[in-house]
Amino acid sequence: DIMEMVAPAGPMYQAGTLSGNPLAMMAGIKTLELLKRPGSYEHLEKITSKLINGLLEAGKAAGHDVCGGSISGMFGFFFTKGPVHSFEDASQSDMVKFGKWHRAMLERGIYLAPSQYEAGFTSLAHTEADIDATIEIAKEVMLLI
Repeated sequence: DIMEMVAPAGPMYQAGTLSGNPLAMMAGIKTLELLKRPGSYEHLEKITSKLINGLLEAGKAAGHDVCGGSISGMFGFFFTKGPVHSFEDASQSDMVKFGKWHRAMLERGIYLAPSQYEAGFTSLAHTEADIDATIEIAKEVMLLI
C-alpha cells in the first residue's frame, strides 16, 4: 500500500542515489552509533574549526580575499572579501581562482568539494595530523594561484 503512493504509481516523488540500499542503510546506522559516543561532536567541531581557520589564514597570508565558516563537521569558503550571506553574495566570488585552487589541491592528494557552492565535510576518521597536512598543502597552493 505504501509503495503505491510512490511515483510512478502514486503522487509522491522520491529519489536518491542510495535511497533504501541495504549497505547504505547499515552504514548510516553505524554512523549514528559512532556519533552517539561521547566527544564525537566536539572532535568534529575542533578539527573543522581548525581546518577552516587554517584555510582562511593561508589565503589571507597569500594576499587573497577569502571568507568562510563552519559548523560542526561542515565547512565552506569563498574567494571573496565577504561576508557571504546569500547566493548573490556567493556569486561575487572568484570562481576561476577557486577552480585553480581546487585542481592544485587535488593534484596534491587533497579531495575537496569541487565548487564554492558546495559544503565540505570532515569526519570522525580525520585526525589533527590530517588537518595539519591539509593546511600545509593549502599554504603552498595559495601562494601558487
